[in-house]
Amino acid sequence: MLIDFEKMGGLVPAIIQDAKTLNVLMLGFMNEEAYRQTCQTGHVTFWSRSRQCLWTKGETSGNFLDLVSIQVDCDNDTLLIKAHPQGPTCHKGTDTCWGEVNEANPMMFLTELQDFIERRFEEMPEGSYTTKLFRDGVNKMAQKVGEEALETVIEATNGDNEHLVYEASDMLYHLIVLLTSKGLRIENIAEELHRRHDPEWDKLRRQAKAKGEMK
Repeated sequence: MLIDFEKMGGLVPAIIQDAKTLNVLMLGFMNEEAYRQTCQTGHVTFWSRSRQCLWTKGETSGNFLDLVSIQVDCDNDTLLIKAHPQGPTCHKGTDTCWGEVNEANPMMFLTELQDFIERRFEEMPEGSYTTKLFRDGVNKMAQKVGEEALETVIEATNGDNEHLVYEASDMLYHLIVLLTSKGLRIENIAEELHRRHDPEWDKLRRQAKAKGEMK
């Protein structure tokens, strides 16, 4: 990795991002020695401009930043470091140096779930319910989505919110399995909804239909 430490007198900014939540945790500076120590120890280490020495985040508090990856920007003078924080990152006790709570957006789990289901599709481990669904075939998977959709409707009309969320979760899970079997991802649904959110979408759709581009 080529890093231009000379541009800023031996230092480069290092943006720290939580590898799981993708929230930005802090900004520090590294020199070559701090960079090497980070790579060697797996704990993010900086150069303190005030104390003029190396310091490893968490060396006194225990709130280490466990290294996941390092990327350099297009000018080779800024680092993006993804890490797993062991506790609050800021010395003031907050999760981030901007006082934000470092929580994952629950919507991000859909991509994680999609990735997990894709691994099941590739590996087909024995004893897995997801494997069984794939082996049952598209017709059975589609039928299962329909069954879960019906149960969701029943809970929406005659049940309570807790059971509605439970059944809707079952429906969404089985839908992702079905999509995966067809070579699609839940993000394809998100992309389609994003297109429809365009105020011009329905107008463009009607124009395309008039031209015979849609059936």
